[in-house]
Amino acid sequence: MDSLTQVALGSAVGYAVLGNKIGRKAVLWGAILGTLPDLDVFLPYGGSVEAFTYHRGFSHSLLIHLLISPLIVWLILKVHAGMQIYKVRWFWLVFLSLSTHALLDSLTVYGTQLLWPFTEYPFAVSSVFIIDPAYTLPLLIGVICTLIPKIKAATAYRINAAALVLSSLYLFCALILKVNIDDKVKTALNNRQIPVNAYVSTPAPLTTLLWRIVVMSDGQYYEGYASVFDAPSDVTLTAYQTTPSLLNNISDEWAIKRLQWFTKGFYSVRQQQSNIVLSDLRMGMECNYVFNFVVGQKNDSEVSIGNFEKISQRPNLNNLHKIWNRVWQPNVSLASPAAKNDCNSE
Repeated sequence: MDSLTQVALGSAVGYAVLGNKIGRKAVLWGAILGTLPDLDVFLPYGGSVEAFTYHRGFSHSLLIHLLISPLIVWLILKVHAGMQIYKVRWFWLVFLSLSTHALLDSLTVYGTQLLWPFTEYPFAVSSVFIIDPAYTLPLLIGVICTLIPKIKAATAYRINAAALVLSSLYLFCALILKVNIDDKVKTALNNRQIPVNAYVSTPAPLTTLLWRIVVMSDGQYYEGYASVFDAPSDVTLTAYQTTPSLLNNISDEWAIKRLQWFTKGFYSVRQQQSNIVLSDLRMGMECNYVFNFVVGQKNDSEVSIGNFEKISQRPNLNNLHKIWNRVWQPNVSLASPAAKNDCNSE
């Protein structure tokens, strides 16, 4: 999730655990700890593929959180020497602020290595978008109330607790919506006789009322959208071509295998000028994917290893209003005009 959401969640959790004992200090430490796991982005992993696939690794492991929490509590109590009486609560503040960060991240489509080092598998429920105001706003309101001097501590504590409950209920509702979406998309795919090799659904930007669909099929993939108000016949699916055979001569390269594994098979391969580009289909939309890597170079008929440079494809924010319109109107098209994969190169 985005940094603001993680700060708000950490602050809310911190205050819920210890706010009635130490006041606003719990908000501050919750905010710090809610941010801490994402500081792994500053580590020198050695390359763009490594940074992409090792992010949300050890720093997001629930096992590491459990082991490191006593050390962090010891350091905190060095700063707040008179609070030894709340040592157990400090432990829960630290552990829950860290672990809720990781658990929330695992609800996105990117993936979170919750059980590192026993497995690097990136758990990804893909039931919430990385930025969702409907989840974040209640948390922010609750935390702000804890910082307003005119609001009594007991009242602020209840408001913050209610905000945590409300935001958690939203996440639960998102899971229910995902089940409903997956059911109607399955019906749509069966009705249209589309073979499915792999399938993923994830909320569209900023909402859980509209969901983006990616279907890996035979020799192509489909990008689609389904609203919670759609019937199966309203689900929109657009086919795009991928050319995985471009990787045949370089398929043994570690970085390529790593990308194939991390994306869980949801990737496209296409030639852009002389570059062979692998794109993670789970994040972004056609021609505007967040993560794209130059995995190869094609000269004449030969393909050689690329430099694995990350290519940025900026989305057109002017079209965001179409997402809201698509929630209510199945005839609103969000498909890329590049239906033949004629996406612009970098």
